[in-house]
Amino acid sequence: MTREPSGVVAAIVPWNFPLIMASWKFAPALAAGNSFILKPSEKSPLTAIRIAQLALDAGIPKGVFNVLPGFGHTVGKALALHMDVDVLAFTGSTAIAKQLMIYAGQSNMKRVWLEAGGKSPNVVFADAPDLRAAAQAAAGAIAFNQGEVCTAGSRLLVERSIREQFIPLLVEALQAWKPGHALDPATTVGAVVDQRQLDNVLRYISIGREQGAELIAGGQRTLEETGGTYIEPTIFDGVTNAMTIAKEEIFGPVLSLITFDTVEEALQIANDSIFGLAAGVWTSNLSKAHTFARGLRAGSVWVNQYDGGDMTAPFGGFKQSGNGRDKSLHAFDKYTELKATWIKL
Repeated sequence: MTREPSGVVAAIVPWNFPLIMASWKFAPALAAGNSFILKPSEKSPLTAIRIAQLALDAGIPKGVFNVLPGFGHTVGKALALHMDVDVLAFTGSTAIAKQLMIYAGQSNMKRVWLEAGGKSPNVVFADAPDLRAAAQAAAGAIAFNQGEVCTAGSRLLVERSIREQFIPLLVEALQAWKPGHALDPATTVGAVVDQRQLDNVLRYISIGREQGAELIAGGQRTLEETGGTYIEPTIFDGVTNAMTIAKEEIFGPVLSLITFDTVEEALQIANDSIFGLAAGVWTSNLSKAHTFARGLRAGSVWVNQYDGGDMTAPFGGFKQSGNGRDKSLHAFDKYTELKATWIKL
């Protein structure tokens, strides 16, 4: 049984973490012996171009590591349809991920590995070991990187018996996340990527209000006089899973708070999503944590923390959050073909 390089790997990566998303793909692909084409987002091409120069400086032969900037609907589509691309790796929205699968089928049935959207549940049980720590983590899970994170803990499930105690802790914790200029050391929340994204986040906030959710923090554009696309981290209470803000990926700092009564109900709500990228669980009961984690349809489960793990842990999703895994030794599976050779002596 042998592993062999797949051949030509093309990767399409997003703008929210442009360098680290690229490195999660080009490092194992190159190490496995493939040539590589990186298509960065048109909103964030400069780090990719710099890496290409560093690759040449490091002695990687010309043509082995390539960067091809451009728009998704032109350059990205061309790579997905190209007959000489053997593997396509992608991080981005679920809608684009589905389109790339179609392009692969229309061309050469290239392997397609997708890390797509998320609507990750962060579940706080009444027996959580430290409610203040859980509240601080919940605030960070939605406000970090302006909520422009595929694993953002955008659905916060709180057990009803601690709800009145937990909400003030959550609102207080969110106050530490203040929008400001990205180069100011005091800033904890920067601007969303552009005006289009800002308008989309504000649209979702309007939808939340229209559908009956209660806005209890944030919800406004801020620092407008600077010309920047800043928005206050936002919390909606009284959310149900049937509401748009609980179902669709907003990709902004908008948190939906959902109340539950039983472990079974929490699991049903958590799994009631087309996505399955990540989840958080807060409990002092290790048996409950294990059982609940096994029941969650998510690629990463973090217990009494949010966004844990390192390069040794695989990362990827269930359901419409994608397939395949970045990071860890499992990443090599995506960029190699498994050959079985039988020899008769």
